[in-house]
Amino acid sequence: MSADAIVLDRVSRSYGAVPAVKELSFSIRAGEMFGLIGPDGAGKTTTIRMICGLLHADAGSVRVLGLDPARQHREVTHSVGYLSQRFSLYADLSINENIAFFAEIHGMRDYHATRQRLLELTQLTPFGNRLAGQLSGGMKQKLALACTLIHQPRVIVLDEPTTGVDPVSRREFWKLLSEFLSQGITILMSTPYLDEAERCSRVALLHQGQLLALDSPGALRQTLPGSLFEVIAPDHRRAVSALRTFPGVSNVQTFGERAHVQLTQASGDAVAQLGAHLRNAGIDVTTVRQVPPSLEDVFVTRLGELQS
Repeated sequence: MSADAIVLDRVSRSYGAVPAVKELSFSIRAGEMFGLIGPDGAGKTTTIRMICGLLHADAGSVRVLGLDPARQHREVTHSVGYLSQRFSLYADLSINENIAFFAEIHGMRDYHATRQRLLELTQLTPFGNRLAGQLSGGMKQKLALACTLIHQPRVIVLDEPTTGVDPVSRREFWKLLSEFLSQGITILMSTPYLDEAERCSRVALLHQGQLLALDSPGALRQTLPGSLFEVIAPDHRRAVSALRTFPGVSNVQTFGERAHVQLTQASGDAVAQLGAHLRNAGIDVTTVRQVPPSLEDVFVTRLGELQS
């Protein structure tokens, strides 16, 4: 078996005259957790649907476990579990009945032991007879994951699985993914949450169907040149304008009430100098501190380079 579970080679897909994915290439190693990262419209869902064989590529090739998911769809579905953004649970069926339904769709007969193991992993065992329509959002997501895994796939594909899920349920969901990863399952997931992307072994940053960057989160963070400082000031807009005039500033990006200031060369007293620069401009300062770069900083910087 190839070391790569999923391979895309110069894949493109358009909807009419609108390109959704443009010559996208990457590979996902067997047994790794790989993240597709980007905002709405980045091409994440289109890419995932091509990988699952639900859409044909206009150009290029897609291979999943060595198979063409569009032409060999039936064979691929035996080895791939897909959790879409709108996974359809049956509200009038219980947890046990929903899992049984999806097991039987995949032709499984002796699924009871697997179902019990998944119920234990997802902590749904006490609620087996509860109707799916009566579950909380987090419990529905756990049930959807159990239904996705009931046929014991080698690859699971998750399209923004934690969107709209409360923080506690998100943490529990990630614990489940770590458990499945330890079993050797390959995981591909898309997410708009860059803090979640930090958990992936590698990530692909997408924008308008194009690949901006691909590497491990740690390696991508190290590509950000210079030093990064976080500034919080009550008069946010004036502070950002003043920061852009500070000597050596290569970039200023805003994240809510925070401003991240990128300096090409920073002296040891850069924190004090930034604070003094703002106060000399008549701007009160709440916080100035040096911070490590995040994936969000890398994504915004790469996007700016693309648009310049």
